[in-house]
Amino acid sequence: MRIEFVWDEGADRTLGLPFYASVGAAGADLRANFADRGELVLEAGARALVPTGLRMAIPEGFEVQVRPRSGLALKHGITLPNAPGTIDSDYRGPLGVIVMNAGTEPFTISHGARIAQMVVAPVVRADFELVEDLSETLRSDGGFGSTGRD
Repeated sequence: MRIEFVWDEGADRTLGLPFYASVGAAGADLRANFADRGELVLEAGARALVPTGLRMAIPEGFEVQVRPRSGLALKHGITLPNAPGTIDSDYRGPLGVIVMNAGTEPFTISHGARIAQMVVAPVVRADFELVEDLSETLRSDGGFGSTGRD
């Protein structure tokens, strides 16, 4: 599997491409790449689009899912409000990450900080069909919590 990247104008190329932080990592880390090499203070409850300085070409039949980093979520309440965010194979625009501070204190995102992770996943496209009735199951139309608490 190969994902091709190009740099945005003014991006800091020394930050490198997304990378897997360990041998068993499913997600490749994405870094904040601010054109002014500065930082962003994200107040509690605020959200912002953080640039990565990259654009990419995802092969047809795949998507990239953008997900929060667990350490940032646990320690600071930093998450992605649309997680997992989907990047489609036909998108070629800037790769930005919507970051939200669900914590109680301001959080500073520095240039080069690891802000999210991307997971490459296969896409299965369905055929949609209107039918008269749906098949029955043991759960059937049981809603939220209908399978019990255990």
